[in-house]
Amino acid sequence: MTSHVSPDGLPLAGIKVLDLSAYIAGPYGCALLGDMGAEIIKIEPPEGDNLRKYPSTLAAESRAFLGINRNKRGLCLNLKSESGYEVLTRLVREADVLVHNFRPGVPERLRIDYATLAALNPRLVYCAMTGYGAKGPMARHAGYDQVLQSMTGMCASQGKADGPPEILYGSVVDYYGAALISNGVAAALYQRERTGRGQAIEVSLLGAALAMQSARLVYAEGEPLHIERDMRSGGITGIHPTGEGYLYISANTPHFWQALCTHLGLPDLAGHPDYDTVKKRAAQAAVLIPLVRRALAADTARNWAERFGQSVPCAVVNRVEDMFDHPQVRAMGFLREYENTQAGKYLGLARWAHFGAQDEAAPPSAPAPGAPGLGQHSRAILADLGYADADIERLLREAAVL
Repeated sequence: MTSHVSPDGLPLAGIKVLDLSAYIAGPYGCALLGDMGAEIIKIEPPEGDNLRKYPSTLAAESRAFLGINRNKRGLCLNLKSESGYEVLTRLVREADVLVHNFRPGVPERLRIDYATLAALNPRLVYCAMTGYGAKGPMARHAGYDQVLQSMTGMCASQGKADGPPEILYGSVVDYYGAALISNGVAAALYQRERTGRGQAIEVSLLGAALAMQSARLVYAEGEPLHIERDMRSGGITGIHPTGEGYLYISANTPHFWQALCTHLGLPDLAGHPDYDTVKKRAAQAAVLIPLVRRALAADTARNWAERFGQSVPCAVVNRVEDMFDHPQVRAMGFLREYENTQAGKYLGLARWAHFGAQDEAAPPSAPAPGAPGLGQHSRAILADLGYADADIERLLREAAVL
């Protein structure tokens, strides 16, 4: 199969990944592999990935779909058709990785379980993303980000002590699950270099939600089960109103606390024995916060951030769209231009890690391939697999491929 969209010099250049997943965690895990140079073929059913249908202020395509599925080629395949299944088996024979997020039992029904596909390609790295894992009483339940947040204590921890539980918006469990997928697949590919064989990997949203809370998820012998496990330092650290806008301040160390007091014109607080540790400042928050906020009200969040500079860790509370022109984001090359058949040209995330060979290359001058249209590359992928034109037309007529 001809290689596409695999920049030279990136660690996974030459690796071919079949992405049979939908929504966020599985597809974004594959996008992360693509960012490291792998060629990703997104395989969708005739109805398409449901993420395409999510609400969006973009008229032609879902913003979420564009952001999750960068740098992929699109193949629309009916796996319930024998001809469509035969196309998949051809792809599997030449692939390095397959990722899906079907519930346990579905892969066996579709004949895409690990045992079946490993018989076709023993070097295949096969990654299943599930909601709760492959065994246990909830194995066949549908798992979604905020369901797992609620189940695992994240919403209870996010809420204020005297308020209701709160959702962490931004699909944080999905995105962390995606990172675990790319990490697990990369490790399995490394092991394959030593053993010559692939393996099955299982990643779950339940595992991702628990892994995100490893600092809370400690139950020491002899202590009560129900105990305060909050890691928030409290006190001054947090978001504060200013004369204009909001500012996040972190002043946990003695050095930063003293610098903050100096900048705010509150030198008497800096060395006061009642406030000289994080724990003491948290206990005295009712006294300290009004003093800090009264001082902050004298200027804007942006001016305070400039004044604090490196002496006090802080950030103006921005909106995400402010990142498109942020000088640090631009300096690091985190964004680039993409192109999609429906949405046209757009800016999106380009790199989250920097590899030496990539940094030595010239900046891209043309838009990168963005998220694919439904079945956008079906004909080209079939041709790469060796299908003759007549066979491609037959598969399209049979609706085995769209």
